[in-house]
Amino acid sequence: MESIPRWEVLSLCGIGTWVILSSMFNVTQKIRSLTQPWVSSYVVSTTPITLKIQKYHNKYLDAFFSALSCVVSVPFYTAFLPLLFWSGHCKLARQMTLLMALCDYIGNCIKDVVCAPRPSAPPVRRITATEDEKENALEYGLPSSHTLNTVCLSGFLLQYILSYTQNDDAITGLAGLVIVCLFVFFIALGRIYLGMHSLIDIIAGLAFGLAILASWLSVHKYIDYFIVSGQNVASFWAVLCFLLLFAYPTPQLPTPSFEFHTAFNGVALGIVIGVHQTYHQFHHESVPHVFTPQLTLPAFLGRLIVGYPTILLVRFCSKALAKWMLPMLANALGIPVRSSSYVPSLSVSASAKKSDQIKQAGYIQKLFFFSQQDSFEVDTGIRLFQYASLAWSVVDLVPSLFFHLGL
Repeated sequence: MESIPRWEVLSLCGIGTWVILSSMFNVTQKIRSLTQPWVSSYVVSTTPITLKIQKYHNKYLDAFFSALSCVVSVPFYTAFLPLLFWSGHCKLARQMTLLMALCDYIGNCIKDVVCAPRPSAPPVRRITATEDEKENALEYGLPSSHTLNTVCLSGFLLQYILSYTQNDDAITGLAGLVIVCLFVFFIALGRIYLGMHSLIDIIAGLAFGLAILASWLSVHKYIDYFIVSGQNVASFWAVLCFLLLFAYPTPQLPTPSFEFHTAFNGVALGIVIGVHQTYHQFHHESVPHVFTPQLTLPAFLGRLIVGYPTILLVRFCSKALAKWMLPMLANALGIPVRSSSYVPSLSVSASAKKSDQIKQAGYIQKLFFFSQQDSFEVDTGIRLFQYASLAWSVVDLVPSLFFHLGL
């Protein structure tokens, strides 16, 4: 039996203690009462800046900034990260996945703590060209997730490329930095132009993004070493994943932010478990890279043709399995459950709902059975299982298929 390192116990106990204390002392409400009025006033006072930028609107800029927002959206990274794994850049892929999960958690926590409004529309003109953007518009404003994620992921990608190519040329590094800065600038400008964020949201996204990136660059090597060769990796990350569901603030009104966090929390869990189990088979540093004799372009395209349908099938099947299994398990344990969207037979009527916040509120009370609610939301468990299964298939099931198919 493996011994449990002290830092694992201390870190998990620390998070659990924070969950309990923050719930007991209403930390979220106290922080919100201090920050929300100040941020809201800045959102209103910077509306003229947004209107000045939007004076230059035309159909070409609408299309350009809408497309640019899609490039850094969660669906884009959901498709892009598997491509990195299957192209042989496994270390970059797993680190970017965990960084994305961290950005998503911190950014959405801040949104639902502060609960700052987005720019009022009208007078601001809001453009939501895709269903993803329409869902994003339902979240609170500060910070801008697009800006925060772009700072972290493009900055980390630049650092990885310079390190991977072992390029110490100052001019090359400066050119890369300029490209990253321009990319971040256009993303930030686009969020204001589209009416999705105010200037204060952008500034907060930049500040938090730089802080997260600096922190990640100082610890990512240790985290990666733990994932590929540590002890109790699967059990530690499963408990961490569970605690992070509880260590999430309750917003004033329900938003999709918690659902996004649950999804990426599940993705991180599936990636960590899959990589740890199959590192020496599929994810070590000597795996073939695309555009090399060991992994030619036709073979890589074959991987994509096999890989994407497989993970979509796993997502569908795992969701169906969770919708059947979790309610049955809860029933066997005598736990009353209900579903807001996944299981129609467990849904409750609108008159029976006091608030949709039940999905996000009172997790610590539920954990210790202090809640006075007569049933519990099962959608979170379904979503977590679904995305964990999808991520596991990306790094374990699909590479196994590649091996057997000679890809």
